[in-house]
Amino acid sequence: MNDIAWFTLVSTVAAAAAIALGALGPALAMGRSISQALEALARQPEAERAITRTLFIGLAMIESLAIYVLVVVLIILFRNPLLAYLLK
Repeated sequence: MNDIAWFTLVSTVAAAAAIALGALGPALAMGRSISQALEALARQPEAERAITRTLFIGLAMIESLAIYVLVVVLIILFRNPLLAYLLK
């Protein structure tokens, strides 16, 4: 295999590993935050508005991490900036 084929293979494997880890972390964080919010709601039902608002803001922040990972992986797969150095 030539250099470009190896580079493409390594880039694809790295992108797959990145999206797997990049989705695993936010998924675990979302599950934990929802679990904790439900516990808080069970203890203090009168604080539902504040808990729900804070939960949704936190979930949006966590989800943005997964979106950033997706964007980086798509850049690696389809428009890899390091490929230009290999083609010289």
